[in-house]
Amino acid sequence: MSAPPRRSAHNRPALIALVIVAALGCLALGWWQWQRFESSSGTGQNLGYALQWPLFAGFAVFAYFRFVRLERESEAGDNQAQAAAKPRRASKPVAPREIPEGLLPERPKAVRAEDPVLAEYNKYLAQLHANDIDQQVREAGQGARDTERSAG
Repeated sequence: MSAPPRRSAHNRPALIALVIVAALGCLALGWWQWQRFESSSGTGQNLGYALQWPLFAGFAVFAYFRFVRLERESEAGDNQAQAAAKPRRASKPVAPREIPEGLLPERPKAVRAEDPVLAEYNKYLAQLHANDIDQQVREAGQGARDTERSAG
């Protein structure tokens, strides 16, 4: 059984429609903010937004073309791997897709051994808490026999 044929990066009508709608929406919001800026109640914040929204529209278009380019490079890399018998010189080096091992610092490991000093301190804190609860119960006017506590 062979794999289904891959769709071309340019043959994605839903993605293209999404980019067009996003860009037009951003441009419409920019126009709206510009109208607000020119009105009698307009402020500098409206001007800032009026200049910012077209940048968002440009980013949507840029992200689409970047996606198409990365998809083409990925397909070209797959084709090169399949045709390994025919070595070809790459026109430009392909950037690594994952972080090399050892580049980032290692996460600290949790200590699993039981620390006797820590265990004693935790017992001390638990006793202080129990004493505090008992004192609050006594101050509330209830006897210790009237309450039930579960040790867990």
